[in-house]
Amino acid sequence: MESVELSRYLTMLTLSVHVIFATVGVGVPILIAIAHWLGLRNNDEHYILLAKRWARGYVISVAVGVVTGTAIALQLALLWPRFMEFAGQLVALPLFMETFAFFFEAIFLGIYLYTWDRFKNPKHHFYLLIPIVLGSAMSALFITSVNAFMNTPQGFTLVDGQLTNIQPLVAMFTPAMPTKVAHVLTSAYMTSAFILASIAAFHLWKGNRHEYHRKALALTMKVGLIFAIATALVGDLSGKFLAEYQPEKLAAAEWHFETEGEAPLVLYGVLTETNEVKYAIKIPYALSFLVHSNPTGVVTGLNDIPEEYHPPLEIHYFFDIMVTIGVFLPTLALVYWLGLHRNWALIKRRFFRLLLVASGPLAMIAIEAGWWFTEVGRQPWIMRDFMKTAEAATESSHVGIMFIAFAVLYLILMIGTAVVLIRMFKNNPVEKELEKEAIEQRSEAK
Repeated sequence: MESVELSRYLTMLTLSVHVIFATVGVGVPILIAIAHWLGLRNNDEHYILLAKRWARGYVISVAVGVVTGTAIALQLALLWPRFMEFAGQLVALPLFMETFAFFFEAIFLGIYLYTWDRFKNPKHHFYLLIPIVLGSAMSALFITSVNAFMNTPQGFTLVDGQLTNIQPLVAMFTPAMPTKVAHVLTSAYMTSAFILASIAAFHLWKGNRHEYHRKALALTMKVGLIFAIATALVGDLSGKFLAEYQPEKLAAAEWHFETEGEAPLVLYGVLTETNEVKYAIKIPYALSFLVHSNPTGVVTGLNDIPEEYHPPLEIHYFFDIMVTIGVFLPTLALVYWLGLHRNWALIKRRFFRLLLVASGPLAMIAIEAGWWFTEVGRQPWIMRDFMKTAEAATESSHVGIMFIAFAVLYLILMIGTAVVLIRMFKNNPVEKELEKEAIEQRSEAK
């Protein structure tokens, strides 16, 4: 296998691992803040304990995320040296700002963790969450802007193969940035909510009826529903963006070959060697309507795009996975929300709680499929219209050894993280922590 292929697979592996911790790192702080605020407003020990326990788990994910994030930075230089040499000046600003945003978040996270019960006014301790939430969101904004630049590069002039008139701010605020950043933020908040809901549902499914878990499930499913709807709305805008700026990616995702109006939306199916679509569900006019808000709008087909610029047609499957889960999760959350308010017995049934347990892993699968769709769908470009992936890769013969070394590292990190998190919470069950806090409060009252 050539070094460019190995470099692509290693980068895909690293991103697939990092996105798990990055998503949790961006999404969980806002849930900690909501739980903490509800605890203070209602003087509710359960919500306060939710904030405490989620914050402890969050720290572990941040620590591992630093390792995988560092691996990405290292691999950018080792695997894609020509891209960094060509575009390094243009992406240096957001990469530096991302580091600054992370430091901002980490400093206040440390203070927040070690200052429980240290403030006379508990609200002052809550305010420490504001920079943590902002820092995590800004970190996502800056790093996603680099990816947006790779999709719609701008902010420079190319003269005889050399970059001139470099404008880092213009390079950071590209046409792809608004929808990509919004999609990353809303999907991170949604996924984190469903992961935490999944944990609460698991305890209820196992037979633990503690009020703590009921409140955790109700809170996270409501937040999950809100951000699942927001993610779907942003996804619609992303489709419109693709139609205008990356029509080849949209056409490949939809197996849309002929340029035509009244284009149908193609779901699922199988593509033959002669590009014939079989066993698919076709919704008439839907693709034209989704990208143009007009059922007769013309959608560019792959046959009008040079074949050398076609993305791999396999991205259709990634797109289907992402959209299917993206429809299922808000439906599940809506049924739960209605059931909670109308006291439906359905939401207490074991099979329904099993669906709730599955919501977290499904949300993460959707995140992975979304990133594979984004990255594979940009091929053959690493920097659209300016540099192909094959031109940017290293020619080193040691990428295979690197792949094995990083795969072992990620395996150790994943297993180690799971063991630490399980032991951390298993050795300190909710009942034990609530009892301990009640004893401490009685002691202080005396």
